[in-house]
Amino acid sequence: MEKLLNQPKSLIGQSLKNLESLAESLGSKKFRGRQLFDWIYSKQLDDYGKMSNLSSHLKEKLKRIPVHPLKLLNKDVTNSRSTQKYLFEVNSGNMIESVLMVDGKRITVCLSTQVGCAVDCDFCATAKMGFVQNLTSGEIIDQFLQLQKISSRRITNVVFMGMGEPFLNYDNTIQAANLLHHPNGINMGAWRITISTSGIIRKINQYAKEGHPYKLAVSLNATNQEQRLKTMPITKSNSFLDLINISELNRTINPMINNQYLYYENYNEQMPQRRIFVGLKDNKDYPKFQSIYSHNDNIPHSKL
Repeated sequence: MEKLLNQPKSLIGQSLKNLESLAESLGSKKFRGRQLFDWIYSKQLDDYGKMSNLSSHLKEKLKRIPVHPLKLLNKDVTNSRSTQKYLFEVNSGNMIESVLMVDGKRITVCLSTQVGCAVDCDFCATAKMGFVQNLTSGEIIDQFLQLQKISSRRITNVVFMGMGEPFLNYDNTIQAANLLHHPNGINMGAWRITISTSGIIRKINQYAKEGHPYKLAVSLNATNQEQRLKTMPITKSNSFLDLINISELNRTINPMINNQYLYYENYNEQMPQRRIFVGLKDNKDYPKFQSIYSHNDNIPHSKL
């Protein structure tokens, strides 16, 4: 079958404007692209044959283009029974993992943005892979769409906290968040979307200046430069104090920015660190903090 010029590798990940252009390139009217956007993101249908308001001519041409960029391989339900891990294969043949978490009425999906990661945090298993590749916006948002199809309940929240550093794949991460939030598509509230970063200062600045409405969580995980440097090498070029200051400065532009402090057993949950953290958290001169409790065996005890 002849391949179309400028044919997208998949429909998921395409913006409304791109789908309008695609419809026109296939000999249809521009509004057909809007209908296609509605089917894919709002109705979340992936069968061209069931897209009832599309012409048979357009459907036939669309068959040349896959809907999904990802292939679901398997899932692994953890012992908690409230967390399900899913393994996907991307077009390159590499694997990524997504997580579906249930906490009462809150259903959260944790999305990956890269295969591997270059940040090399010692407590993160993904760091052991090194950086392999960035995911496309389609590969990011398809994790959500496929898990929503599997889930018996509506996903209420999305966190970009899976494999990879979202701000080292900035454009595709923002495009995926915009597709989640689009009023004519998935239409998820911006306050239900959280992007996490290990602290890429130049990108935090860019994010704030661009005025994105999504929550931004800056992972500090320490109370000073020395402690943070033990497990997060990125602290060498993005210092603890600079992160504190830049987060506070940018919160005047974008109030959705906050800092995260993760408690890890045998690392930073000891009372001295807790007291310092509480002091920072309660200090009006510091940015907003959020506490997260976690047990992680990947932290090397030799560095404590």
